[in-house]
Amino acid sequence: MFILAVGLAMDAFAVSICKGLSLGRTRLGHCVTAGVYFGGFQALMPLVGYLLGIRFQVLIQSIDHWIAFVLLFIIGFNMIREAREEEECSAAMDFRAMLPLAVATSIDALAVGVTFAFLNVDIVPAVTFIGVVTFVMSAAGIKIGSAFGIRYKAKAEILGGAVLILMGLKILLEHLGFLS
Repeated sequence: MFILAVGLAMDAFAVSICKGLSLGRTRLGHCVTAGVYFGGFQALMPLVGYLLGIRFQVLIQSIDHWIAFVLLFIIGFNMIREAREEEECSAAMDFRAMLPLAVATSIDALAVGVTFAFLNVDIVPAVTFIGVVTFVMSAAGIKIGSAFGIRYKAKAEILGGAVLILMGLKILLEHLGFLS
């Protein structure tokens, strides 16, 4: 379960690093906000997947990579576009900024939840553990990104946007069978 939780949390961790890069100086509240959004969705999505069960497994697995790709591409493209603007950009930690990131990084967890329905997994401890691991990794990602991004904010946002686009592309190519 630990390896699964860490694996599911890696997308949220990478996005948190990118978010920390765009924030510059961070406060405890930034770390908690990222942890709550990412950890909450990483716990919620497998629970929803579990409740959907066998009935929608094929449908979810057939489109999860497209949903993740589109969301990560849009978010990454916006980060790159905003990095070129003079105003403060992409450092928002509000609902409008965090919800799409949390959903995009937790789509795979929905499919994992569907498989939990077949494996007799005790769902409450499983989703709680996944959520806690993701919370910790996301909060740490904000601090790590912040530590390295204060001097190079615009370049970091471009890099962060590119990373999100590449993550989305990787998810898409893996599910289409081009990457192992």
